[in-house]
Amino acid sequence: MTWGVRGVSLRYGAVQALTGIHLELPPGEVRVVVGGDGAGKTTLLGIVAGALSPEAGEVSRPVAARIGYLPASSGIYPDLSVAENLAFAQAAYGVRGPAVAERSRLLLARAGLLGIEKRLGGELSGGMRQKLGVIRAMLHQPDLLILDEPTTGVDPLSRRDLWWLIAHAAAEGSAVLVATTYVDEAERATELLLLDRGHAAARGAPDAVIAAMPGTLMAGDDPPSASEAAFSWRRGRQWRLWAPEGAVEVANGWRAIPPDLQDAVTVALLRSEREAAQGGAA
Repeated sequence: MTWGVRGVSLRYGAVQALTGIHLELPPGEVRVVVGGDGAGKTTLLGIVAGALSPEAGEVSRPVAARIGYLPASSGIYPDLSVAENLAFAQAAYGVRGPAVAERSRLLLARAGLLGIEKRLGGELSGGMRQKLGVIRAMLHQPDLLILDEPTTGVDPLSRRDLWWLIAHAAAEGSAVLVATTYVDEAERATELLLLDRGHAAARGAPDAVIAAMPGTLMAGDDPPSASEAAFSWRRGRQWRLWAPEGAVEVANGWRAIPPDLQDAVTVALLRSEREAAQGGAA
């Protein structure tokens, strides 16, 4: 069965946190919600998990016992050991026995945590805590696995291990929803949803989001002029310029280039800001 949300909206006082969001979560696939701070990612994940109720729209999710959820923190108990954290999760989800013990051992080994089962959660590095948190959330092979920014602030090797765990959960049949601020992680998803101030700025498979980018993307070595600044940004040692209506004659040696996902996401956010400004002016 496919889980997800259809047309969900939620307001916090004067702040519209989400507006008409659609997101399908089929089994065996990874969906990534990407956006900056305040975009609405945590709110959306809370609605999918059942921790929040939307003001409008529909939500489809499995029963609570079949959901695995990792909050923005690692969700582990610092005064419990690695083994005790996993034992607590087993008791909470009602799963025990040799098969679960073997599954714990396998996941710990793949995440580089085997052999430290007696270490307290509070003594683990940030990357170790996040990996243990993901293992706890997926220990019972949930129908729906929800991870709120599991890779934020962790080292590259830990990010690699975390994405192995995420891919493993999907391969076992879980519908996986991951929130992140890292655009490169969205490339790992079957589909992505880009949120900007509670609105969907882009959605679809990464290749489709790139193909749907309007206008023309250009690159140059020199800084943009004042008239170009609103649609330009720095990318490594070069500058990018988005021409919404297509290629334009500009100075500074701009040249048209094909966009990648990071460019397409940046353009989607610029377009969202432009539309918001035009709406406000109207």
